[in-house]
Amino acid sequence: MNPVIVRRSLRSLIYIVLILLAAMYLMPVYVVLVTSFKSNAQVNLSQMWNLPQSLSFSSIASAWAQLGPNFLNSFELAIPATIISALLGSLNGYVFAKWKFKGSNVLFFLVLFGMFIPYQSVLIPLLRVLDTLGLYNTIAGLILVHVVYGIPIATLIFRNFYVAIPEELMEAGKIDGTGYWGIFRYIILPLSIPGFVVAGIWQFTQIWNNFLFAVSLTNPPYQPVTVALVNIAGSQTVQWSVQMASALIVSIPTLIVYILLGKYFVRGLLAGSVKG
Repeated sequence: MNPVIVRRSLRSLIYIVLILLAAMYLMPVYVVLVTSFKSNAQVNLSQMWNLPQSLSFSSIASAWAQLGPNFLNSFELAIPATIISALLGSLNGYVFAKWKFKGSNVLFFLVLFGMFIPYQSVLIPLLRVLDTLGLYNTIAGLILVHVVYGIPIATLIFRNFYVAIPEELMEAGKIDGTGYWGIFRYIILPLSIPGFVVAGIWQFTQIWNNFLFAVSLTNPPYQPVTVALVNIAGSQTVQWSVQMASALIVSIPTLIVYILLGKYFVRGLLAGSVKG
């Protein structure tokens, strides 16, 4: 058999399998999307896959009325927490990648160890600490918690990225009389955009979707949107169209982030994979 025909057949088979897998993965997304634009009267199991008979925005409006205030809380939480944790992670990554000192490997290991501490194991002491600091039931307290928990992964991302930056650039900065902070500001930081994209997408997604800290460390009216979403889903009256619309609204910010920055995310992940 012709090798070219065999290769094309295998490639076509791979594409078919990938398309089928993608379709299976997107089935729940399709159900959420079509149900969100149905009126509550149109929603039933027998017509779950059907397109809306007529577009209805009543479910979207009802969901937004319940999620709106919490939506703003999530933005006030996710944006500063993402920026601060990424900046601190870049500083840590710079230190561990370019300024070796005695015990640096041990300290780096200890920083990364924070990634593997389950949230549940520190929940009670964390609550007590925030209460002592006067930050319990505040957006600022949630920002502090997510910054602390985001530092290990951000440090790892930037450290792996900075390892690939040639040492000659560092040496050139030292020869020009640039100090520790000068090298970071004028040499390292301008090259860090891929690292910030990766850390930013990762942190924003994790913070936006987090539920445990949100429900444990805040009360109304300071709770993020994930808590409001669960409250809607857990209500006694099941309005599927409103619940689906709520899920759609909550997913939009992270979806937009991945659509706009997804290609940079992959490039950033690979940027520090090969040194030199």
